[in-house]
Amino acid sequence: MTPTYRIAMAVCVPVMSLWGRLQVAGLEVLPRSGPTLVVANHDSQTDPVAVGVAARHRRQIRALAKRSLWDKPGLGRVLDGMGQIPIERAAGDSDALVNAVAALRRGSCVGVFPEGTISVGRRLRARSGIGRLALEVPEARLVCATVEGTPALARFPERPRIRVRFFEPASGQTDPSESAAGLSQRLLDELRALAPPVDAGRDPAETLEKYERKLAEREESAARRRAEAGERDRV
Repeated sequence: MTPTYRIAMAVCVPVMSLWGRLQVAGLEVLPRSGPTLVVANHDSQTDPVAVGVAARHRRQIRALAKRSLWDKPGLGRVLDGMGQIPIERAAGDSDALVNAVAALRRGSCVGVFPEGTISVGRRLRARSGIGRLALEVPEARLVCATVEGTPALARFPERPRIRVRFFEPASGQTDPSESAAGLSQRLLDELRALAPPVDAGRDPAETLEKYERKLAEREESAARRRAEAGERDRV
């Protein structure tokens, strides 16, 4: 565990464990070493912190995080020190997947959210990139984690009751014969059977509108990049 990661988790303990009344279950299924893929549901921007704090006495978790976070002054150095992996959402970021595969092969524990963004109460499909990671490193242990209660952190003075539960997928570990999309979806289905999507933000309707707008913008941008790449290939 890197010093930066240890400090960051310690800073977050008062919010998650004390104010958030964090409850952790199933931590014993999280391997202390070796390649591990932690797959979690996503209802709040603070979910990676909740999972990290819950696992802090057992494992450092390297999360796939949106690349734009590295643009914030000073935050990029902290994220690098924590071993986080930048990813460009809705853009098929192959570099991020390559880096995540390399981290797994080195024996790291990588945390992923198959929905790719917070649900804001919606049923979202799983993104196939998570399945691709598992299939690229089939020896990596799959561990699911349900995260509940984190959206209430945005509704101060409402006090949250945060719960993180680690468990092995009932549908089994990675099967090399399954598709990436199918693997991702079965893991997400298990998570959502235990932790259905919930609203996010202090104003859920406003938050939903904002995320739907951002999703449309990302998809438009990704389509534009694909078109530009196609034009370059034809030249």
